[in-house]
Amino acid sequence: MPLSNLNEEQLSAATCKRGYNLIIASAGTGKTSTIVGRIANLINNNIKPEEILLLTFTNKAAAEMVTRVGKVFGKDVAKKIMAGTFHSVSYKLLKQLNINITLKQPSELKTLFKSLYEKRVFYDRSDEANPYDGGYLYDRYSLYLNSNEGENFTSWILKKSPDHELYTAIYEDVILEFNELKIKYGYANFDDLLTIMLDTLKEHEFDFKEILVDEYQDTNPLQGRLLDAFKPKSLFCVGDYDQSIYAFNGSDIGIISTFSKRYEDAKVFTLRKNYRSSKPILDLATKVIEYNERVYEKHLQVMRTDVSVAPKLLAFTELFQQYHHISELISNSGTPHNEIAIIFRNNSSADGIEANLREYGIPAKRKGGMSFFDSVEIKYILDIMVMQLIHNDMMAFIHILEYGKGIGKAIAKDIFDALTKLGHGNIFKGLFHPDEKINNPFETNRVKNIQLGLFDDFLELGSVSKFKNCGFEEAFLSNPILKHPKLSIDGAKYIYDFYLLMKQVQRIKNPQSMVNSIAGSMLYSKIRDFLATKRATQKDGTVNSIQKTKALAKINRKVMLLRTLSKNFQELSKFLNSVILGGGEMSEGEGVNLLSVHASKGLEFKEVYVIDLMDGRFPNRKLMSKGGSLEEERRLFYVAVTRAKDILYLSYAKYDKIKKMDFIHSPFLKEAGLIRNEET
Repeated sequence: MPLSNLNEEQLSAATCKRGYNLIIASAGTGKTSTIVGRIANLINNNIKPEEILLLTFTNKAAAEMVTRVGKVFGKDVAKKIMAGTFHSVSYKLLKQLNINITLKQPSELKTLFKSLYEKRVFYDRSDEANPYDGGYLYDRYSLYLNSNEGENFTSWILKKSPDHELYTAIYEDVILEFNELKIKYGYANFDDLLTIMLDTLKEHEFDFKEILVDEYQDTNPLQGRLLDAFKPKSLFCVGDYDQSIYAFNGSDIGIISTFSKRYEDAKVFTLRKNYRSSKPILDLATKVIEYNERVYEKHLQVMRTDVSVAPKLLAFTELFQQYHHISELISNSGTPHNEIAIIFRNNSSADGIEANLREYGIPAKRKGGMSFFDSVEIKYILDIMVMQLIHNDMMAFIHILEYGKGIGKAIAKDIFDALTKLGHGNIFKGLFHPDEKINNPFETNRVKNIQLGLFDDFLELGSVSKFKNCGFEEAFLSNPILKHPKLSIDGAKYIYDFYLLMKQVQRIKNPQSMVNSIAGSMLYSKIRDFLATKRATQKDGTVNSIQKTKALAKINRKVMLLRTLSKNFQELSKFLNSVILGGGEMSEGEGVNLLSVHASKGLEFKEVYVIDLMDGRFPNRKLMSKGGSLEEERRLFYVAVTRAKDILYLSYAKYDKIKKMDFIHSPFLKEAGLIRNEET
């Protein structure tokens, strides 16, 4: 039973009186067991499973907890618990209310945002600052949504960047147009799910008897408002202020630190017994983190006595000498590869170590950079599948067409708008059966407005005669989209391949069959060859044939993995929603784990290497200058070292011969007592 396996502190927390309860659970103190125990206690006390809301940082964590509950009460009971991330739970609840939403990854809507932004001209410019580029403005707007305290975007941006006042009218207008388009097409990214849910809770109530929140220290103001909007009768929040590491994403450590002030009769419980790390590892982590201000007092007790290996500092003259030596240590280690993790603060560190591991023939899987589902070759297949589900999906259409030679985002959007007009709102109708009465589908109604950066964008029609010997079907050749003046022969041929594939896959409903059909098409073979060629092109412009063969093999492996994932689904909509909501949590391959500190959160390994511990890299001074803090960098260090159970290596180098840069050791190494003078 979940409760019988808990220690005294965990049991006290899990069985506490319903109300507002905060559980401080440091790394390795058994927070998951405590949360599962709490759910068991609620069910034992006649709380129905459907009256329990469990909010976690990842869907994987939610699934693990629900599975553990199911082992005691049965799967049918456990699956009634509403569980998942703030985003996935919001999506499920909005679906229950029949609120129509088309989920999009942030990177997809960023493309739309940039296409709107790039149509603007900043006629007036400030001497103090240049305007943000479109991608950065999108990121700032996302951060605003997650971290604002009620002010409008202009007030928020001016508080952070007062020298951008001249540009705020254009910024606001781009955001307005962006939000109008999202509403028009029913698009929503992760930020939108929470804001829509927040508005929905003003009119609808859900009768949850208790809400449990995991990783509470990483809650941001938007999530905090959403939590309060549920009007919880009882809260059970579990977290550790020493592991609050998502300030860059808007999380606010003040939310956990003010819990007892914000909720009446709040109770705070502390889990002190650490079951994960050996005493030397935990002593080092504690020594460093105590340089941060203590929010709630805690004194951890080490429960393991079987291992007592002191953490080892590795110092190197040169950066790549470090990566080479670590690869050698791993090749001689008796620890299974899947029980080894290399943890880094910056992605550039991972590139170096990954290359050296490959030289030693050591398999590795990397998480914390680009998601498998964000890779072009996979995203391309998914976008074609999305278009079978939602014909008028502008983002999917732009992503597919922009890879045609000479097309790009701007022309792709022009063609989407034209097909929409030709099909009276249905782009497939515009593609296959265009309205013959519309001769110029590219006419726009844009009005010039210097203050908002808008300009006239008139298109003169081109001739379709250049396409007559391309072998196109007559129905396609007569389509007015071919009159776009900037459309080349290669671009038209690409659109024709798209046209043929759309005709073919329209009849397919099964996700795996659709993946097979797309992957075997002429259109995808061109994309595959284009990507492999690009990845094998050397600095002098020549293509390395061996590298191209490897790149093709890697693309094919990814397609095979997608095919394997899709076979578990019979419905296209369920497969695509699963990918969007949980795709970032799936990792590919086997071997040594290469992890950013953020990606390592919640995991544990027998043997851990924390690399590139040089001042500037870790702590990352560049990010600190953009609003980070030394305290958060120290919490990142604490998270990294507490992933280790038995063996911990900390390493740094004094020089990078490629960038010709000198380094000094991270201040955290001195705080840990591993460096006793400035010369080492």
